[in-house]
Amino acid sequence: MGLMCDGWSERTRMDPEDIRRRFAALTTAHLADACIRAQTPVRCAPALLHAVVPGSRLAGRVIPARHAGSVDIFLEALQEAAPGDVLVVDNGGRLDESCVGDLVVLEARAAGLDGIVIWGLHRDTSDIRAIGLPVISLGAIPTGPQRLDLRPDGALERATVGDWTVDREDLVLADDDGVLFVPLAAAADVFTLAETIPTLKRVKPNSCAEESPCATRFSLILTLLSAKKHLP
Repeated sequence: MGLMCDGWSERTRMDPEDIRRRFAALTTAHLADACIRAQTPVRCAPALLHAVVPGSRLAGRVIPARHAGSVDIFLEALQEAAPGDVLVVDNGGRLDESCVGDLVVLEARAAGLDGIVIWGLHRDTSDIRAIGLPVISLGAIPTGPQRLDLRPDGALERATVGDWTVDREDLVLADDDGVLFVPLAAAADVFTLAETIPTLKRVKPNSCAEESPCATRFSLILTLLSAKKHLP
């Protein structure tokens, strides 16, 4: 197929509904493979990040916020957000304080966000589960911040998660495999490539009515590997 970064065939931006609709049939693994084929950097968040509710999925434009001890930064970020966006909180990966609790999650849900990714800790776990908005973090701790630092420059312009710094020109996607960042400018083509990657749901074995279940599974695996081998 050969879609390259210097010659994207689909320049139009994906709207939030389109992103969610297409991601529903994909996984972050598909999109990571598609990034490789599109020669786009594969930007995965550290594997230490986990969803508060296993099985949670989110997909949307990044709304960055760098925490400095007060929730005010999150409220300001939400004022600039659109429905379907995802709040990406940078608390430096700190493990000595939570920076997001139930009230911030409630505000994010009221703003129509698709979820929250936290490079740090959360609290109010049971309440967050009840709210139902996908939240992904490094874990939970009872205490909130006991500091109020000066707000860093660009606190509402970019956020760092692990090795990657992202901004509003990025898309964030998450599922049981983890968190992936994709440039918005490349997203349409990355999704198109991902949709060509064979999966167990898309590849059906040949007629094998007389085959044993084990033979059927082996035939399906061979078909899947053969199909992947011929992709760019």
